[in-house]
Amino acid sequence: MKNKFKTLQSKAPLFDTLMAHAKRDVVSFHCPGHKNGRSIDKDLKNYTGEEVFKFDVTVFDEVDSLHDPVGPIKKAQELMAEAYGVKNSFFLVNGTSVGNIAMFLAACEPGDSIIVSRSSHKSIMAGVILSGVWPIWIQPKIDQNLDLFFNSSYEQIKDALDRYPEAKAVFITNPTYNGITTELRKIIDLCHRRKKIVLVDEAHGPHLVFNKQFPESAVNAGADLCVQSTHKILSAISQASVLHFNSKLIDVNRVKKVVSMLQTTSPNYLTLASMDLARRQAVLNGSEMFDNVIKAAEWGRTYINSNISSMKCFTRKDIQARGYDLDVTKLTVNVTKTGLSGYEIDNILAKEYNIQVDYSDIFNLVAIMGIGSNKSDVESFVTALKEINKKYHGKQKNWSLQIPSLSTEMVMVPREVFLSNSTKRVALNKAVGHVAAQTLTPYPPGIPVLIPGERITKEICDYLMDMSSKNIRISGQEGDKLRTVKIFTN
Repeated sequence: MKNKFKTLQSKAPLFDTLMAHAKRDVVSFHCPGHKNGRSIDKDLKNYTGEEVFKFDVTVFDEVDSLHDPVGPIKKAQELMAEAYGVKNSFFLVNGTSVGNIAMFLAACEPGDSIIVSRSSHKSIMAGVILSGVWPIWIQPKIDQNLDLFFNSSYEQIKDALDRYPEAKAVFITNPTYNGITTELRKIIDLCHRRKKIVLVDEAHGPHLVFNKQFPESAVNAGADLCVQSTHKILSAISQASVLHFNSKLIDVNRVKKVVSMLQTTSPNYLTLASMDLARRQAVLNGSEMFDNVIKAAEWGRTYINSNISSMKCFTRKDIQARGYDLDVTKLTVNVTKTGLSGYEIDNILAKEYNIQVDYSDIFNLVAIMGIGSNKSDVESFVTALKEINKKYHGKQKNWSLQIPSLSTEMVMVPREVFLSNSTKRVALNKAVGHVAAQTLTPYPPGIPVLIPGERITKEICDYLMDMSSKNIRISGQEGDKLRTVKIFTN
């Protein structure tokens, strides 16, 4: 049975179709205008070569249609579903962001309520607004010893379901940006016993099913809908993501309609083919490849903890002691003892060492390893950190990761406020008691402290004024300083 599965998964129908088409050197009277790469700018073509552009085609029978697949795209999506053990998989060409929006629209109707962590990706607000739902926010758990926040725990989800039994769905991010996973199976079992739909943003977890050392994936744990960024950890190119369907509570035809509505009618076929190949590679060789990635990551974590006194990486054991689990291929390096911010060290790594991490904040660097990472990459990274530790010394600062209470009153559906023209700006210190008409998100920690439709509290105003006084950039602000906030006036 296993050999039969591997034999089927060794196929790449979409890639093979595109390759056969490219080799025929077809005369193009279809979009795009560069005509098989002929008119691509010479500087780009000199670097990439011309052949790759022959994969950049448009919709016709031979290569199939993403919106009504009946040929190689259909076969490629079926192989993807088989690889992940789900009923259906849908290719996405606008990243997991569009998948998150699609999950809201497919699972909920206007006026439904949904339980969701406040620390979810910014695309969640787009899903909330477009679907017209009432969000029931869960306050993220802050760990000031590790200088990071955790996603929703089983206890938090259960408490929210007990208090809001009318909620139709629960939305979970798993893993977090730092690779931290929650008690997913336990949460999903609880939700399904109560007939609640479970939606999972697993952007950072498309690899979890391909190695037994990883925490459990949402597709194995029983999520109704799960979206993954195939490009983040596997070998597909940017914007390649997949939405997995495995539900008895959602109509799959509604999912198909929503996904079609949100996607371009001119998808990039190289992106689609890269998903086909990334799946094949992960099934056939992913376990062995990720064994090596895990070893390299753990070596780097151990080296940093043993040899760089001012930097620290939390371990899987540290996270498990807090009731969560960890994908160890995410290296989070705490740099607070250097006296430098993560931003500053990020800049030094990029400019002096040609090393680019994925994310930094005041406290941490986050180095994301993927299927293409190797030990030499990690060796370069830790060597650079060791040198930076010797060369650069900042002044110790009393940094503290904190957010105000976000258990505020939701007065209006965010969609209604977002689409309304009945708004005005008032001074931040005079906004208390008004209904917010915008989203404001300080970085760090990257959690929105205001969203459209909720009552503005004094605690939130004080927090925003404090952040602004420290020159911390607040996403959503207009101008160099946050002086005003948009409110609903009707």
